[in-house]
Amino acid sequence: MTAFTDAASAQNPAPATAAGEPSEATRAGDAAGASLGRVPGQASVGLSFEPLTPTSFLDRAAAAHGDRIGVVDGDRTFTYTQMRERCMRLAGGLAPLAGGRPVAVLVPNTHVLLEANFGVPWAGVPLVAVNTRLSASEIVYILEHSNAAVLVHDPSFDPLVEEVLARLTEPVRRIRAGQEYEDLLASAEPLHLTPSDELSVLSINYTSGTTGRPKGVMYHHRGAFLQALAMVGHTGMTPSSVHLWTLPMFHCNGWCFPWAVTAAAATHVCLPKVDPAEVWRLIRAEGVTHLNGAPTVLSMLAYASDAAPLEGQPVRIATGGAPPSPAILRRMAELGFEITHLYGLTETYGPAMLCDWRPEWDTLDATAQARLKARQGVGNMISCVPRVIADDGTDVPPDGLTTGQIALRGNNLMLGYLDDPEATAAAVPDGWFRTGDIGVLHPDGYIELRDRSKDVIISGGENIASVEVEQVIMDHPAVLEVAVIAMPDERWGEVPAAYVTLKEGASATEEEIREYVRARLARFKAPKTVIFGELPKTSTGKIQKFVLRERAWVDQEHRIR
Repeated sequence: MTAFTDAASAQNPAPATAAGEPSEATRAGDAAGASLGRVPGQASVGLSFEPLTPTSFLDRAAAAHGDRIGVVDGDRTFTYTQMRERCMRLAGGLAPLAGGRPVAVLVPNTHVLLEANFGVPWAGVPLVAVNTRLSASEIVYILEHSNAAVLVHDPSFDPLVEEVLARLTEPVRRIRAGQEYEDLLASAEPLHLTPSDELSVLSINYTSGTTGRPKGVMYHHRGAFLQALAMVGHTGMTPSSVHLWTLPMFHCNGWCFPWAVTAAAATHVCLPKVDPAEVWRLIRAEGVTHLNGAPTVLSMLAYASDAAPLEGQPVRIATGGAPPSPAILRRMAELGFEITHLYGLTETYGPAMLCDWRPEWDTLDATAQARLKARQGVGNMISCVPRVIADDGTDVPPDGLTTGQIALRGNNLMLGYLDDPEATAAAVPDGWFRTGDIGVLHPDGYIELRDRSKDVIISGGENIASVEVEQVIMDHPAVLEVAVIAMPDERWGEVPAAYVTLKEGASATEEEIREYVRARLARFKAPKTVIFGELPKTSTGKIQKFVLRERAWVDQEHRIR
């Protein structure tokens, strides 16, 4: 799956094919030099090409800022020199256990998962960062589909992992974070492999998509390298920056920020669980300058009991997953936070677009600024210019009114779905990735989302496939029909709501349906509301989800007023 070379040998010049004869690399350099008007035979002097990989940022951070604190995790701290040494030892310990197969990591936002973003690729294998909110059956599928050989997990997940291991058809090597993990590092010889092909697989990230079965999205080294640099540029990180890990590192490899923060030689502050009081404490105690998260994180901070206007420099927050409400944006601005709205998907390494703020907007009133900030915006600095396309593939006019599907392209587009060429071809039929989201293109070139794929519910930044939840509820012995939609929620943005028709003579309670789903899927996928009754249908018998959706959102608006 991945071709690697040792870092030292990769930096040696290519040998000549025979005495006095140029190597293939030299001949290629001569040809390139000739095309640029250079003298053949001299073009290769000093010629250097290194495959791009985001793990190289740790080499640079250790060389330039090795004595500075790179990681804060509770009462433990590591300099960048120590972090690099630990990652190389992790690579040395994992390589013989993995045997060329991926390594899965089920860990919250601790130094272990941060180290895995460097140590696993240095072992020469792809990283599979597992969503810590998934159920045992979902994790079993991911481990088997990715063909993972090793599972590194946090001790807090011991019961879950025991269930997972018991259900696997093929065993995996289990490593518990803590003493067993530290013993692995202590006994291992440092290893530092780099890819010979920058388009080889760096990581596999699983997403629910629009069906119940997750797809393995393959990232390559080149894309992650460039995406990380884009995040550094757009968020303005420097060696004096302090980044608080409020965004799960398992989400699109933390939007590539494990590598971005390291590229800037900034400080990582790990946070295993997002607790508003702890976030506010760390902001003040550690001098946090940057953090990321879904709009629900903004809501938690904005209305926390510890919330108070920041003293000194503002904290920059990048938010995505759902459009932040104007009210939240205004509240966060009052507290001293600078918000940048991002848009992207697992297939695009996280943020492919952002609402790039224009200085001329600074003079607008708060309401106008909030409205502009809620737009999804323009492509990031390594993306191709995003498109909004009609059903026939043509671009819609930039009038802010005509809707079409958002299509993305660039170096931050996935290699494809693992072992699923049909789904890959359907998602990227012509080199442009179809997001499934509906938007408009404004005259200033900024895109605004108007709707999203009807089968996906985005709750607190998590994707929930309504079809998956429907299939589980339909298995309940009392259920005749079901439709699951997104219902607005003040805290999470939107949550699943189930409309259920029971079989004649059968009975079930709202809590019974919820518990039935919780026993089979991740708990956050269970419907927050269950409504019993007849479902609206077309003349042909098709359930009209849009009718249910309109009712839910109109009713919510009336309640808010």
